[in-house]
Amino acid sequence: MKKVIAIVALVLGVTFSANAQDKMMKKAQKTISLEQTSGEFTQKQITVSPGTYVFEIANNAVGHDVGFVLVQKGKDISKPENHIQTAYVTEVVATGKTQKSKPTTLAKGEYVYFCPMNPTATDNTLIVQ
Repeated sequence: MKKVIAIVALVLGVTFSANAQDKMMKKAQKTISLEQTSGEFTQKQITVSPGTYVFEIANNAVGHDVGFVLVQKGKDISKPENHIQTAYVTEVVATGKTQKSKPTTLAKGEYVYFCPMNPTATDNTLIVQ
């Protein structure tokens, strides 16, 4: 009987701990909202503090699906292994819609972002300082 009570207490403790961590992560992450129009992002440069961010990408009348790619500045953007894959939107963004990425932790430095589906310029800059 003692073992059953100990197991139930352990399961409840783990469950509450996981829920608390989920809530803390959601509070700790911030959102970076970016809008794409035909052939470009409306925001060319963004400056933020280090931390965890979700990218929210809006498709404003592009006329076809768009996406989002984030790469640390100086790395070859044509190589998918250099892309920060958590920053990809979880689904392509249809015209008039908005989609989000997974939480992405950004350290100090410079990053470039672009959309190969639109296609946008590859000189849009995200500065983390």
